[in-house]
Order: sequence, then structure tokens, then C-alpha cells
Amino acid sequence: MVVNKQGSVKSIKRKARKSKKVVSGRAKEFTYKGYSLEDLQKMSMEELIKILPARARRTLLREPNYEQKKLMEKLESDEEDVKTHVRDVIILPNYVGKIVEVYNGNSYFKFEIKPEMIGHYLGEFVMTRKEVKHSGPGVGATRSSKFMPLK
Repeated sequence: MVVNKQGSVKSIKRKARKSKKVVSGRAKEFTYKGYSLEDLQKMSMEELIKILPARARRTLLREPNYEQKKLMEKLESDEEDVKTHVRDVIILPNYVGKIVEVYNGNSYFKFEIKPEMIGHYLGEFVMTRKEVKHSGPGVGATRSSKFMPLK
């Protein structure tokens, strides 16, 4: 094994691999299908609908119901926190940066709308079911479980 001032050959190769993984200091600018966030916010609704996925396009082409219209108006206004039960609203570029509290059936879940959420539904970011946490065997699982204390 060759050893020089910088270390062994392996350590030099390892350092080279790690240095390739390092991304330059600047953050990558957000784009949605080739459009920047500023471009998306300047677009008219018709232009925006053309670049959204099919389900979102169909939802926006149909007339939104009363609850959806009301929520859209609140999101476009300058309100800080918006509480809602409506989960089937498409996230549009002019909603980015807003803080929304969406009801999940038990409580309100608060989150900020980020550019990566454009084209998705509000309900996709709020889980309605708990994560399953399995514990020990239950009653009837084995012969020995009948001696386990019931809690």
C-alpha cells in the first residue's frame, strides 16, 4: 500500500468520492415542468391548467363547489392562518407560503404550503389514520397468552 503525505490510496479515493457528493453552496431553484415559481404565479388560470396533471386539470375545469370557492378566496386573501375541513382543493402557485390548518377527522394539522406541493390536493399532506404500532400477542394468539394480564 502506498502512503504519502495525504494518506493511503484508499483514503485519497474516498475523499475524492465524498467531494463529488458535495453540492455547491447555493440552493437549487424550484421549477415546475420547466417554469419557475415567479412564472407560475404570473400565469393565467388557463395557462396553468394546461401544465397541471390530468386529475388536477379536470378538477379545476369543473366549477368548484361553494366550500372550495370560499377556501380559495381565503387562501388568495392576506389571512395568516386558514382553518378548513376541505381537503379536495388543488394547491395553486399563489398559495405558496400560506399557513393552512386542515382537519384530519380528529384535529387540525398545521403546515406551510411549499412550492413542491403545487398541483397536489391539500388532503395529501394530512394523514387521517394513525400509524399502526404492534405490541405483544393479543388474547387468543397462543395458548400461553391466556395467562397474560389484560390491560
